[in-house]
Amino acid sequence: MGVADPTMEVERALIASGVPCVIGCDEVGRGALAGPVAVGLAVVDSTVREMPAGLRDSKMLSEPRRELLAPLAAAWAIHSAVGLASADEVDAFGIMAALGLAGRRAVHQLHSVGIDLRHSVILLDGNHDWLNRALPTPLNVVTRIKADRDCASVAAASVIAKVHRDRLMIEADSRLPGYDWASNKGYGSSTHMSAITDLGPSELHRRSWLPFTA
Repeated sequence: MGVADPTMEVERALIASGVPCVIGCDEVGRGALAGPVAVGLAVVDSTVREMPAGLRDSKMLSEPRRELLAPLAAAWAIHSAVGLASADEVDAFGIMAALGLAGRRAVHQLHSVGIDLRHSVILLDGNHDWLNRALPTPLNVVTRIKADRDCASVAAASVIAKVHRDRLMIEADSRLPGYDWASNKGYGSSTHMSAITDLGPSELHRRSWLPFTA
């Protein structure tokens, strides 16, 4: 049996309870050896129509499908944002703190366009609230395991963030060639690992994450 498509069931229940907006939140690039970690946010409210056909967690989609769906997901949400934390920040502060930095930057983008963050709910994929630890004022964060699979707003955030980060890595591959980032997006593929051995780490590598001294 295949995995069911995400729905708006959770979001609609929260909105029906009086929440003005639900903000789907997901991270991408957490396990990469190079490049930033990214946090995507997708805001939905009572006005949003049916989600784009085929929208799913970014990990369940091919790269061409993600490229097609990302602008549709961004247009479907009333607002979206992607925050980044650099490889240097991952090295300096650790991955969980870097996730928080990226999430805080994405939240700031929503604040700057007038989203009512204080009264909204952030629907966060997983079972650990790493976001509030990074925010000066705590927000209403609800964690949900497999939210990226089950909840349309989180799936949208996942796709938007994944495509944003992938494009950064493709651009970096042309600027710092040899690591095959256009293909592996900074993850530890065999060609990437061989390139680190041959070329050494680049400015975009998380040096504390490398499994050997290069």
